[in-house]
Amino acid sequence: MGVFPVVPRCAVRSRWVPLRWLTGFHGSTSAQQSSTNALGLLQQRKQPPGGVPRPWDSRSRSRRALHAGSSSLQEVMLTSERYGVRRLPFSRVSDGDVAFFEQIMPGRVITNAEELRPFNVDWLKSVRGCSKLMLKPQTTAEVSQVLRYCYERNLAVNPQGGNTGLVGGSVPVFDEIILSTVLMNRITSFDKVSGILVCQAGCILEKLNEYLEEQGFIMPLDLGAKGSCHIGGNVATNAGGLRLLRYGSLRGTVLGLEVVLADGSALDCLTSLRKDNTGYDLKQLFIGSEGTLGVITAVSILCPQKPKAVNLAFLGCQSFAKVLETFTTCRAMLGEILSAYEFMDERCMELVERHLKLTSPVRDSPFYVLIETSGSNSTHDEEKLNNFLEQAMTSGLVTDGTVATDEKKIKTLWSLRERITEALTHDGYVYKYDISLPVGKLYDLVTDTRARLGPSAKSVVGYGHLGDGNLHLNVTAESYNHSLLDAIEPFVYEWTARYNGSISAEHGLGFKKKQFIQYSKPREAIHLMQHFKAMLDPKGILNPYKMLPSSS
Repeated sequence: MGVFPVVPRCAVRSRWVPLRWLTGFHGSTSAQQSSTNALGLLQQRKQPPGGVPRPWDSRSRSRRALHAGSSSLQEVMLTSERYGVRRLPFSRVSDGDVAFFEQIMPGRVITNAEELRPFNVDWLKSVRGCSKLMLKPQTTAEVSQVLRYCYERNLAVNPQGGNTGLVGGSVPVFDEIILSTVLMNRITSFDKVSGILVCQAGCILEKLNEYLEEQGFIMPLDLGAKGSCHIGGNVATNAGGLRLLRYGSLRGTVLGLEVVLADGSALDCLTSLRKDNTGYDLKQLFIGSEGTLGVITAVSILCPQKPKAVNLAFLGCQSFAKVLETFTTCRAMLGEILSAYEFMDERCMELVERHLKLTSPVRDSPFYVLIETSGSNSTHDEEKLNNFLEQAMTSGLVTDGTVATDEKKIKTLWSLRERITEALTHDGYVYKYDISLPVGKLYDLVTDTRARLGPSAKSVVGYGHLGDGNLHLNVTAESYNHSLLDAIEPFVYEWTARYNGSISAEHGLGFKKKQFIQYSKPREAIHLMQHFKAMLDPKGILNPYKMLPSSS
């Protein structure tokens, strides 16, 4: 038996007949329990089997560890060998080059092979370069000196932030010099009146958020990799994340950038103005350019105030159609306080529980949704959430659920969604796809891919930012298999193009997807992008082999 009838709120304010699936009780309930409102009932989580709640994982939900996963660095095949890439005619680093860089930044030039190894491999351990040199500048002036020298010497450069990218865009393909922003981590200013933050590109997203929270503000983006990723890398890849539904993309919140071009010239567009209609908006060229047009060294970004009231509902749905209808209902009923709507399928939950030993308070549902509300008045927000939950439960949209208002429990529920990527790396080699589609077609791609691959794939899962129409389709196998890759690509891209979707919603193109850009962009647009690249980086030294297909 699923849900008991609910006494209409117009008849008895906040009186609910208790929901057996929600309270975890299987006998009769007291009158006191009967008068609990919807939010209170949802906050009573069912205990997992065994009767004793499993302790919530105390590790940070936000850190995407560089060394996570079952594969060791030695097992990662060189990108050039796996994909048959030919090295472009760049110069090779000489002892004289190293000596020059040591003069610019003594003690911050890395040539030791062991120290370089993790920076040559991506987080997924799917691509590997063989750079013999990493530089750690601290200022824009140092970046300028480095690029001016590399431009003159025709030395290829790979800009690198936190190295949390998922499409092979953050590590060398061959021996490109790694230009790390790890030491460019200074906050320049924050204006409490306007909410505008100015900082260097190497600031870690989570650290920025912690700094802002002390001032009563937050960053406008939130990612599972927040504990490692750099704001410069976020901007360079136009990262989306969990708050995009509420605060929009970085193309709207980034107000200004400081960028060093390939020839070493510094472009200072680090404005802190929300309105500036003087000429072309040049910063937009570099947002999402993945380090191919210039190296971002500083960012000016508009930050919202920290919400005073946050609630998180974690609900179970019996079909994807119910997931969609729940979204339509919550968007209409929650309105301005809706800040996130995420979904995941049951296979995702199985992987998170098996590999990371996390425990879901909601069980045995084909789909799960996370609904976050953020506002300034807890009474107002809880009233709206109560109304929505009543509607969702009585109409049969959801069959199980829990609500958290405590910050620690909110973080714990979020970890079930944010750590899916980590869980997948423990399941084997991961083929990752980051797709935008009309919301109604979102899960059809998962179903069709699962049917196409059959037993050749270990797992085929779907999750993502449903509120943004963004699906994360992931396929795992015991190890890399080229035949499996051929079965997935270009099938996934052709399917996406058929419904006018995008083959990269927020991860970028990097190395892995650059040859498929034509599925999302017309030939004329690709040619124009190549013209921009040739104009700003005529020698092609900035992040070569990435983002754009080779010019014919």
